[in-house]
Amino acid sequence: MTLRFGLNLPAGPIIGPPGKFMDDLDVALPRLVGHFDSLWMTDHFIWDRNPCYEAWTVISYFAARWPQFKIGPMVLGQSYRNPALLAKMAATLQHLTGGRFIMGIGAGWKEDEYRAYDWPYPRAGIRIEQLQDTLEIMTRLWREPGPVSWQGRHYRIVDAICEPRPNPVPPVIVGGAGRKTMRLAAQYADGWNLSDSPIERFRERNAILQQHCEELGRDPESIERSWFGRLSIANSERAAIARSQGRWQRDRAFVGTASQCIEMMQPFVDGGVRYFMLDIMDFADEDVLGAVIEEVLPALRQTS
Repeated sequence: MTLRFGLNLPAGPIIGPPGKFMDDLDVALPRLVGHFDSLWMTDHFIWDRNPCYEAWTVISYFAARWPQFKIGPMVLGQSYRNPALLAKMAATLQHLTGGRFIMGIGAGWKEDEYRAYDWPYPRAGIRIEQLQDTLEIMTRLWREPGPVSWQGRHYRIVDAICEPRPNPVPPVIVGGAGRKTMRLAAQYADGWNLSDSPIERFRERNAILQQHCEELGRDPESIERSWFGRLSIANSERAAIARSQGRWQRDRAFVGTASQCIEMMQPFVDGGVRYFMLDIMDFADEDVLGAVIEEVLPALRQTS
């Protein structure tokens, strides 16, 4: 598989100059065309008291504004939207974009959002069962001619119709590091995503995915491995940590000079990662963009 890169969009506007959210992206995205193939948005509603956009609205807007890129959420919390409605939303966006939508989805985890917006917050095992129901409903509605009926443990559809059906069916990426979630990736998905993790954790989790594939009789190479997380690049490791305001260091992110970041990312490539969805600190800064495009990406692609 070809090594690919996507840009994670900011969760929302910063407190400060109006319009900076779009101004920064209008600077960065033209430079990324031909180097990055996709734009991604996290699916959250609350990050402390920081402004936060709603993910589906953002990806729909950017799908129209920037047709040079594929678009997707990394990842949707399955319980925030009715599964059949979500399947219909995805089919609609896939149809309108000419096939540029990627469905990233997970079980959901951020309890304060559930409480704040009055969604039920069942235990993790139930949320994973709900994720399986959602994956099953999406698969059936996208692939089977309607009307479609199906009864799961937590969700059901009765004579549901999804027309126009998406063509092609959107690729599905399941995000998460739990064994049960990863088994759903092996059962349903085209890709599996691990976020904010060092290489040791990736290797451990990847071995579990391989085991699930063997048990299910699936070729492990048919699942694209991806990594989502932060890239903070500067002329020194200290400056790179400062660029992330101290929030990200080398235990969970790629932080340092261009050569240090390449050194950290290379083992992931060697281990099978073929897609990096990167939240780049100060992504509109010319020096940052230059280092990513001219140094990091060519070095990694040369060895993939």
